[in-house]
Amino acid sequence: MSIYVGNLSYSVTQDDLSKVFSEYGTVTRVQLPTDRETGRARGFGFVEMESSAAEDAAIQALDGAEWMGRVMKVNKARPREDKGSRSGGGNWGRNASGYSRKY
Repeated sequence: MSIYVGNLSYSVTQDDLSKVFSEYGTVTRVQLPTDRETGRARGFGFVEMESSAAEDAAIQALDGAEWMGRVMKVNKARPREDKGSRSGGGNWGRNASGYSRKY
C-alpha cells in the first residue's frame, strides 16, 4: 500500500517527508513528483512503509496536521486511473469519408 500526502510545501524534500513518517515506522520509499517544465515539487507525494500498521498509524496521526505552514492531507493512495490516449478527437470536423463538411 502507498500513502498519499497532499498539500505539501513546495520546498519539502524526500528526506523531510521520510523523517516525519519514520516516527510511525520504517519508511521504505518516498516519491515527490516534480513538474516537467520547472522541476519544482508539485505539492504532493507518496510514502510507502514497511507495515500496514505503521501506515495506518501515520495516516491517523498526520491527516490534518500542520507541517511547514500547511495542513497536510494524508490518506491511502488510490490506484492510478488509466486516462487513455491523449491524441485528441480523431475525426473531429470530418465525415465518414474523411473529408471536411461544407456548411
